[in-house]
This record gives sequence, structure tokens and C-alpha cells, in this order.
Amino acid sequence: MDLPSRSPLAKFWSLDSQCVFLNHGSFGATPLAIRKEQRKWQDLLEEEPVRFYEDLAMEFMENSRNALAKMLECDAEDLALIENATTGVNTILRSLVFNEGDEILVPDHAYQACRNTVDFVAERWGAKVITVNIPFPIEGPQVALEAIMAGVSDRTVLALIDTVTSPTGLLMPFEELVRQLESKGVAVMLDAAHGIGMVPLSLDQLGASYTTSNCHKWMCAPKGSAFLHVRKDLQHLIHPLTVSHGMSFPLGDTTRFRHEFDWTGTRDISAACSIPATIEYMANMVDGGWPAIMKHNHNLAMEGRRILCQRLGIEVPCPEEMITCIATLSLPHSGEEGGIPLHEPDPLHKVLQDKYGIQVPVWSWESPKGRYIRISAQLYNHIDEYHYLADALAAELNL
Repeated sequence: MDLPSRSPLAKFWSLDSQCVFLNHGSFGATPLAIRKEQRKWQDLLEEEPVRFYEDLAMEFMENSRNALAKMLECDAEDLALIENATTGVNTILRSLVFNEGDEILVPDHAYQACRNTVDFVAERWGAKVITVNIPFPIEGPQVALEAIMAGVSDRTVLALIDTVTSPTGLLMPFEELVRQLESKGVAVMLDAAHGIGMVPLSLDQLGASYTTSNCHKWMCAPKGSAFLHVRKDLQHLIHPLTVSHGMSFPLGDTTRFRHEFDWTGTRDISAACSIPATIEYMANMVDGGWPAIMKHNHNLAMEGRRILCQRLGIEVPCPEEMITCIATLSLPHSGEEGGIPLHEPDPLHKVLQDKYGIQVPVWSWESPKGRYIRISAQLYNHIDEYHYLADALAAELNL
């Protein structure tokens, strides 16, 4: 089959022209202009490293936090610049003190790396992990809301909640979950790895105890850029994973939270310094800015899902209101065999990649058991790419 058409905007990325890239959700993809922006910061650092770190870095990081705060509708002083959302989840969970018998609530659609952190911390403190089953397919957000709230007990102290689930691509009713959980005295660790640039976030209004999100995914910033938001009343509890000079440095006119997170040792902060330019550059790429980008990507994901369902003869697993710009589908007949073990590559993934040049995740999962495929939609994608994927799947699955 001939490779499909590419979006007119694909030229702003350096993605391989022989690759049909439908997997933005895993690691994102950074535009050429932003990669040049990052190199500018790296060059500035290496021109005079001491001056960069001792005289300039704090101002640059403040500029990035201010740019993020405007987009996130929150106080910039409540933001810490970190490397990725998994770091954010680890930072919170490994800072908190739990009592034996405390319960940590986790939906079974949680990202495995974050679930591993919950299990690690729970074992260390003698806490109990309560896993809530979220059905898939699912009728609507109310089902997820009721299932999670039904798992709350008088021992629940923390809940790990996704904005959008990684394995199933479901937009969770996270605003209402935060409201109900926090009102019951349950602190919410909002895993918004799929968050900024994908869904609107108003953190002060949301009121979650803790929120973390990757800037390198749907915001398209360089890899290694993310943020952690900690509500002011809880900042005294939270420390970075790397304890450094900030723990004892004189406060001056700032907070201990700021001191500790702004300096955790020598690290490449060029990705974080590139955040303001990324926000502006992406917003100027299409008329209407970020709201238009989110709408475009949602509409493209929905059309891609429709094409696959129609071509493969499968039912949609959730209503449109639970889809942002990634969508997961169960492959036909996938429940008839045991599937591929979670940590082993699915042969279909390699066939799609090697035979058709398609980069899209295919994996087996236990909840419920089956084989799944997840598509992403970003500005560089074209509707023909989903037709191409559908034809490839139909051929390989003998449909």
C-alpha cells in the first residue's frame, strides 16, 4: 500500500516521512523550532556555566513557571519544574507519611509506573492499596465516578486519579472526582500526564492537593519538561526526590518549597527554559490557539476511531464525551486467546511498524483481558493515516 497523505503542518516536525506516526501519546513529538529553542538555552549554558546557574537560572525558571501558571490558571509559586509526571507522582508519594492500615485508592486503569510507586510506598508504610475496577467498555463518566467513590472508606487518605487514562484513553470525570474526594478529606494525587495541552486545566479552581503533568506530550515541549503543582497548605509536607542546598539555604523573600525544588543539583534545565516559547509557538500554529488545537485533535481522534470501528466491525467502547485526542479499541476476537504477556512486545506492533511503517501501540491487558490498540491525534496527523491503519489491520487480522 502507498503511504497516506500527511498533514500540511507535518513540515513543522522532523518526523520520519516514511513513518505513519500515530503514537503521539507515548512520548510526544517536539517541533523543529522548539528543538532549536532548546539548543539556544544549551548554548547559553555552556558559554558560561557558572554565570548561567548562579546568576541567571532562577530567573529563567521563574519565567517558565509564570508562563505555565497563566495557562493553568494558578499561582506560579505553587509550581515546581520537574522532568516528567512519573517523577511528580514519586515526589508526592515518597514525601508523605502513612499510618499502618491507611488506604490508598487506585483505579485499575492507572499508569503502571505510578501503580508501582503506590505499591512500593504502601508496602514501606504498611498501608493498603484499594484497587477500583473501571469497566471497559464503559457507558459513561458516571460509571467511573460511582465506582471510584464506592471504594472510599473512612481509612482512605489518598486517591491516585487520572485526567486521561493511559491504557484506555478515557477522559475521567476528574473535576467532580476531585471535588467529591477532597470534600471527604481524601487527598487527590492527580496524574495529568495526559493533561496540559490536551484538556483545559484550571488548577486553583480544581483544588486538588497535588497535580502533575508532562509538558513534552500534548504541549509538545522538549523531553524532560513537566510540572508539579502542590496546594499551598500542603507544601510543607513535600520535598524533592533529590535533597540539596535548598533545604538549608536562607529563605530571603521566597519559600522553602521554592528553594528546594528550584535547585536540586546540576541538571540540564534547557527543556524547562523552552516552555514559554513552546506555549506561544504552538498557540500561533492555528487560528484560535490552544482551544482550537484541543478541538482539532479531539475531532481527528473521533474520526480516526470511527474509521477503525467501521472498517474492523467493532463497537465503540465509550461515548464521545470520554475521548480527548487518544482512543483505545479492543482488537477483533482479542478475548478468544490469552493474549501476549504485558511486558512482551506484541507481534502485530512489529508487523505494523516493519511492513507498513505505522507506529502505533498494540498490547495485551487484563482489565478486561484482550489485545488493544491506541491511536493518537496531533496537528501533524492526517485523516488518511487512519484509513491506512484500518486497511493494514484488516489485512493482518483477515477481516
